[in-house]
This record gives sequence, structure tokens and C-alpha cells, in this order.
Amino acid sequence: MIFPLDGVDSLKLDPATLAGIFAGTITTWNDPAIAATNPDVTLPGTRITPVHRSDKSGTTGNFTDYLGASAPDVWTYGSVEEWPVEGGEAAQGTSGVVNAVKGGAGTIGYADSSQAANLASVKVQVGEEWVGHSAEGAAIAVDASPFEEGRAATDLAIAIDRATTASGAYPVVLISYLIGCAEYADAAQATLVKGFFATALSESGQQAAATNAGSAPISDALRTKATAAVDAIN
Repeated sequence: MIFPLDGVDSLKLDPATLAGIFAGTITTWNDPAIAATNPDVTLPGTRITPVHRSDKSGTTGNFTDYLGASAPDVWTYGSVEEWPVEGGEAAQGTSGVVNAVKGGAGTIGYADSSQAANLASVKVQVGEEWVGHSAEGAAIAVDASPFEEGRAATDLAIAIDRATTASGAYPVVLISYLIGCAEYADAAQATLVKGFFATALSESGQQAAATNAGSAPISDALRTKATAAVDAIN
């Protein structure tokens, strides 16, 4: 979550306050709810302009899922891929949101971490901590979340725990998956799939993805589980 306020590099926003901002019930930057968690910050009376995606977006679905899970009494719209609240400002794509936030006054928006570099951002409340976005925080949040129930041992679908209190976790994460068959009629194809998956899971593969796409590398613990699933392909 990114914003441009003069002289402010970061803000601490608990889930209810963040949800109130994007739901339109908290409308100025010096609102008591924001001031309460940022006592050392001089906050302007500028009106808040939430910026959201104008297009249907998994990023929007991910962000609203966090709001709905962490502050359901304030964010009552659930997890949706099309922005459900009137008002604010709409922008096309992640780059559009970033540009609208950067070029606006009193704006705040949500974007992939890879496109939020050098912009002031929100630290979210995790237990008693305030955690900013980082690759390490994303990996901790994923490892602290359970696997979906009722799936095969090789199906590592994760139910993200948005309310985790794990130290250092950043729970506003979106997971991308590799999906393959457990069995292939063509042995050569199975070998190719296993080779590609193994490369993607490797430390070098994960680093390449982080460098080229800004994704957060998985932990060694998750790599071990995923590698076992890939080894089961035949």
C-alpha cells in the first residue's frame, strides 16, 4: 500500500484503519485512527483519495481478501476482483495505480511490491509488530499458513492466514502456482516437466524470478515440500 505524503516515509496502519480508508469511512490523513498509531508523524488535514484498479484484477482480489479477513466488521465487501466501492480514483493496471498515486495529492493505492520501490508505504499490524512489505516477510507469512484441506499430499495449495501473528510475517501476499500432472503418458514429457519445475523451485530459479518479476523467493522449508511433490511426477 503506497502513498505520497511530504516528509513521511512510512505509516503504521492497523487492519481496521486500512479497511476504513479504502471503504471510504476514514477520509482525511489526520483522522484520529491514523494519528493513534503514528504519534510521531505530522499528518496533514488533506483529504484521502483511495486509488483502485479499474480493471478486474487478481491484485484487487488479493488485497480485498486481506481486508475482509483482517477487518470484516469494517470491510464488508468480501474478496472481490472488481472494486466494489464508489468514489476514490480508478486506474488501469498496476502501473496505472502507481502513476495515479505518485501524481496525486492525498492518494493511497495498492500495488505489487516490485512496483512500489522508492515509494512511501504502509506497515501493517501483525500481532504486536508493524511489518513492511519484503520478500522475507512474504515467505514467513506463507510458511505460517496451512495447506488447504482435502487435497493430495502433492497438492501444495496454501490457505493464506491473513490474521497470522508470526513474527516478521507480511500477510498481504498473493501466491502463484506451478500446476502439472502427476502422471504423463509420454515419459519424455514427464522428464521435461520435472526438469522445468525443479529449476523453477531451485534457489537460482527463485532468484531469477525475483530479479525479473519481483516475486518473493520461497523458503527452504517450502522448497523441500515442493521438491518432494515434483519427484512424485512420473
